[in-house]
Amino acid sequence: MWILFAAGSALFAGVTAILAKCGIRKTDSTVATAIRTLVVLVFAWTMVFVVGSQGEIRNIGPTTLLFLLLSGLATGASWLCYFKALQLGDINKVVPIDKSSTVLTILLAFFLLGEPIGLPQGIGVVLIGTGTFLMLEKRSPAAGCAPQCGSWMLYAFGSAVFASLTAILGKAGIQGVESNLGTAIRTGVVLVMAWLMVLVTGKAGAVRQVPRRELAFICLSGVATGASWLCYYRALQSGPASVVVPIDKLSILVTVAFSRLVFRERLTSRSAAGLALIVAGTLAMLF
Repeated sequence: MWILFAAGSALFAGVTAILAKCGIRKTDSTVATAIRTLVVLVFAWTMVFVVGSQGEIRNIGPTTLLFLLLSGLATGASWLCYFKALQLGDINKVVPIDKSSTVLTILLAFFLLGEPIGLPQGIGVVLIGTGTFLMLEKRSPAAGCAPQCGSWMLYAFGSAVFASLTAILGKAGIQGVESNLGTAIRTGVVLVMAWLMVLVTGKAGAVRQVPRRELAFICLSGVATGASWLCYYRALQSGPASVVVPIDKLSILVTVAFSRLVFRERLTSRSAAGLALIVAGTLAMLF
């Protein structure tokens, strides 16, 4: 049964990007992130009450709380960059860069925390890095892309960098906190950060102007994220983490498949080879 939950986690994680892309055709990505985080927060605290860890919040020390807040800020920055990248670029190019946060996390852990890199992890880093590079193909001038479209890559890399910092902050200082409770607290920080960004950028009025159809897709993307978390947790309860985690990371295959069906985004032979290397690198992390 656990393998079905692991597959469900990958499915919902992969669909999240598709639903989000459908919800930001006209809606500003920052506004969409703020709205979506409300839905994710509900799921995050649902997880806390499911496992019964809500009482542990009073035992969180000041240092741990600081790292939770910092990791929440990094998560918020990652989400804001990710959805901006999705709004400007193709899904099958943005997602591989975002997934490269695994590589950045391993490298940062090596340089900042002194964690050793084993041979399988080294092979995975090389494969994922090479695969990501192969999937980054420039648009031809004839594609009619506006000049600002190229900035999607900066936002995508920003998403990966901040996602890596989230993991490093967790490794460095978040000790003795139940993972679901930590996630719920971080999500609360993301919510505050996202809505502050909406207010600071003067986009509060745009919240009331979100088309109903796009609002539905934004909320569904939040539901998909929450469903992915629920499935992931259930899979880890009864299944081996060494198998569950790689299955979840293979959500990139789901995203690429749906981007082809929904947005008609095609993979060239070079991009397909890059995707194969990313998958191989992810599986190498098993060892």
